[in-house]
Amino acid sequence: MFIRLETASGVSITRQIVDQVTGQIAAGTLSSGDRLPSVRELARQLAINQNTVLRVYERLTDQGLIERIHGSGTYVASRARQRALQNLISHSYTKAKQQHAAAKRRGA
Repeated sequence: MFIRLETASGVSITRQIVDQVTGQIAAGTLSSGDRLPSVRELARQLAINQNTVLRVYERLTDQGLIERIHGSGTYVASRARQRALQNLISHSYTKAKQQHAAAKRRGA
């Protein structure tokens, strides 16, 4: 799993990681059953706090994209690709709707 963080982007580290993992699942780079790094491993790889990675994994679990199995590890959930694609479509639709409303307010 490859994650690239842009500290100057204005987007939270948590959001960047969630979006990139979701994108990798949607693209098929990460497949159902693939093991993800442990919280400690990913925090060390990215040089970030373990609590940040824990929040990321909690969000991805809540979205049904990953499963955390106590004593075994963290894995891409079954049917995660379908859910990831749905999440991306929903996020894109919401963003487009917000941009349209903002343009309308500006009189564009």
